[in-house]
Amino acid sequence: MDRLLNVTTVLSVILLIVVLVSVRRAHIRPEYSVSWLVAAVAMLILSRAHPLLEAVRDLTGLPDSPLTLFLPAGGLFVIMFFRYSVILSHLRDDNIALAQRVAILEYHLQNLKNHENQEA
Repeated sequence: MDRLLNVTTVLSVILLIVVLVSVRRAHIRPEYSVSWLVAAVAMLILSRAHPLLEAVRDLTGLPDSPLTLFLPAGGLFVIMFFRYSVILSHLRDDNIALAQRVAILEYHLQNLKNHENQEA
């Protein structure tokens, strides 16, 4: 179990570094990075604090400590992925509406140009 917790610690630190570097380089917006940072810090704390992990295991009634570590983390990641799916869906809808508005504006602009050419 200690090996698994050590691997989880390393992965949590890597996730923290990747998220912080991505925010610094503007690859990810800060408001989206918060949930990733919270998940990484929670995994890091649970993987290093054995008494806390055991208390959570006893509280949830799960039979194994590594399962106690990965079940909440997996649930959190599923919630985060759902949240980002909703955000992407809204962005897609907004892009479609924007493309339609641009097409309408181009149509009106073309009509104005044609009308000016007929008057000249």
